[in-house]
Amino acid sequence: MDFQLCSQCVTDTSDPNIQFDSNGVCNHCIEAKSELVKYRFTEEQEKNNLAKLAHQLRTGTSGKYHAVIGLSGGVDSSYVTHLAKQMDIRPLIVHFDNGWNSDKSVANIKKIISKCSFDLETLVINWPEFKDLQRSFFKAGVIDIEVLTDHAIMATLFKLRKQYRIPYVLSGANFTTEHGMPLAWLWRKQDATNIKSIQQKFGTKPIKEFPMLNSFRFQMIKLFGTGGNYLEPLNQINYSKSKAIKTLQDEYGWEYYGGKHYESVFTKFYQAYVLPIKFGVDKRRPHLSALIRNGEITRDDALYELKKPNYEPLELQLDMDFVLKKLGFSKSEFEQMMQEKPHSHLDYGSDQWIFDLWMKYRTDSLRKILAFIRRK
Repeated sequence: MDFQLCSQCVTDTSDPNIQFDSNGVCNHCIEAKSELVKYRFTEEQEKNNLAKLAHQLRTGTSGKYHAVIGLSGGVDSSYVTHLAKQMDIRPLIVHFDNGWNSDKSVANIKKIISKCSFDLETLVINWPEFKDLQRSFFKAGVIDIEVLTDHAIMATLFKLRKQYRIPYVLSGANFTTEHGMPLAWLWRKQDATNIKSIQQKFGTKPIKEFPMLNSFRFQMIKLFGTGGNYLEPLNQINYSKSKAIKTLQDEYGWEYYGGKHYESVFTKFYQAYVLPIKFGVDKRRPHLSALIRNGEITRDDALYELKKPNYEPLELQLDMDFVLKKLGFSKSEFEQMMQEKPHSHLDYGSDQWIFDLWMKYRTDSLRKILAFIRRK
């Protein structure tokens, strides 16, 4: 199938919701043009932003820790941890071990924690239960298998924040390197009903220890402000992935994985093989496009990268053998699942209605506020 390609970045019509203007520029580039200016700072502004953030964190808590940081060993979370050291605050570092850590990610975490002298709490998932959940998501044929890990991390951070009475969570989320990910390629991480429904249909084990936080509770936490404050320090600086990598390498001896979220063996296999083959999705496109918009690479650089295979044949074989053995799938069973028609997450139970109701409430409230302002 031929795809229409944006004239400024490398996103294409594999994103079913993409739109182009008369010059062939995609909606992501158009949006970024007006939004990126909000994330451009002078050196003095950056310094002031971090100083204000540090002051907020220090004065906002009287406990042992100023904030909690989820550290995967990847670029973004590692750089947030580096910023915490620069701000001279006391974070609790939390690592969620879902059984798929690469040796390199473990080494990177150790290097950063050792030099920063931060407290680290590693939470190890109940592997037989998590394995059964991942098998169920494969059998369900849904696109976002990573919902499981992301949901568990979110629930775990909330639990620890509450346990240690930490008011702030420092997130690695950022606009400059993450903008433009197609929503059709993702599912809401809070959808506990979807996880339970898929497991009930395809799983062999009940969910007992897997960390969960349902959508209703999540929205109530947001509404009443009882879930802590999620702060995004990478949106307070001129964040550059390439500069962050260089800093981490120079300061900590950190090693790059070769792709976004490739610190996990499973995520690498999922993004570099499962998504392109079964779903026709190449996540390199939005990742590279964000770097183009951020001025870190050229469009020609990105096109050159996309010509390279997601996997070298030998590396693919090794990773596939490892993943299938760990998940307990035979090669023929896995190939059959890969050939089956993909399913929507909405083909199974979902608490999407809660999210829709929440969005309607927010939209209606905003309309009333705007109407009130106009009357003044």
